[in-house]
Amino acid sequence: MTMVDEIRSFNRFYTRRIGLLDEHLSNSPFSLVEARVLYELARGEPGTAADLCRALDMDKAHLSRVLARLRGRDLVLAEPSPRHAKHRLLSLTPAGQAAFAALERGAKAQMGALIAPLAPADGERLSSAMSQIRSILEKPAGGDKSFVLRSPRVGDLGWVIHRQSVLYAEEYGWDWTFEGLIAGIVGRFVAEYDPAREAAWIAEREGEAVGSIFLVRGDEEGLAKLRLLYVEKSARGLGVGAALTKACIERARQCGYRRLTLWTNDILVVARRIYQAAGFKLVSEEKHRSFGHDLVGQYWALEL
Repeated sequence: MTMVDEIRSFNRFYTRRIGLLDEHLSNSPFSLVEARVLYELARGEPGTAADLCRALDMDKAHLSRVLARLRGRDLVLAEPSPRHAKHRLLSLTPAGQAAFAALERGAKAQMGALIAPLAPADGERLSSAMSQIRSILEKPAGGDKSFVLRSPRVGDLGWVIHRQSVLYAEEYGWDWTFEGLIAGIVGRFVAEYDPAREAAWIAEREGEAVGSIFLVRGDEEGLAKLRLLYVEKSARGLGVGAALTKACIERARQCGYRRLTLWTNDILVVARRIYQAAGFKLVSEEKHRSFGHDLVGQYWALEL
């Protein structure tokens, strides 16, 4: 199923679930469009029909017919504007305000009944998912390209294990043994953490973690390792990987390391380009069978 099909399927499900296919909304005498007009008039200062058209993104002729019906029921009043005689300002009459209040009570009761059976955790997931959908669809084209690097917080290390494992499974078909490797690296980092010689960074964009990198002690004095560089698909092309790598290198220099090393695989082309751009040199290669595939491992090093 394509993304378009998935969205259309969800729309059909949701509109059925909240009763938008019914002739009237929330057991009221109003259609969805009429209810939206009442809502806009109830929430703001009096405005013109043109203002309503822009707010609701409605066809002018369609809105004109809706307003005529509401005026005919003595729910909407149109009066000349004191600033411009040709403009007529729309507002709710007392009967319109009472109708809107009843409509609002009905809508809240309907939503309350819909979510009442949900467990608290499911309610939080539903609210969060709706917030994310709105945030994504309201983004300008391309979204906010800014990001920040920060220290890990509680939950971030588990996220690194999960997301990096999922990514490599999706893109390269690597199996669950790769997840075991990452979990081991993160586990040792936590158990043996030395704040004077080690560090980790999480890249965050629009409140969401989109990447990571770790600086850990090497097996010999003066040596350090760059580990678990990772960037979410949604943040690629923004310089996140390069920024994480730069932060790791700068910290390694501050710690007094003389050499920074890393291990990767030749199929990770984008990561290798980042390392090369940062000054790393390929030291050696070796074929190996790991994560369900035949791979070529590579050792890279940067003299600090």
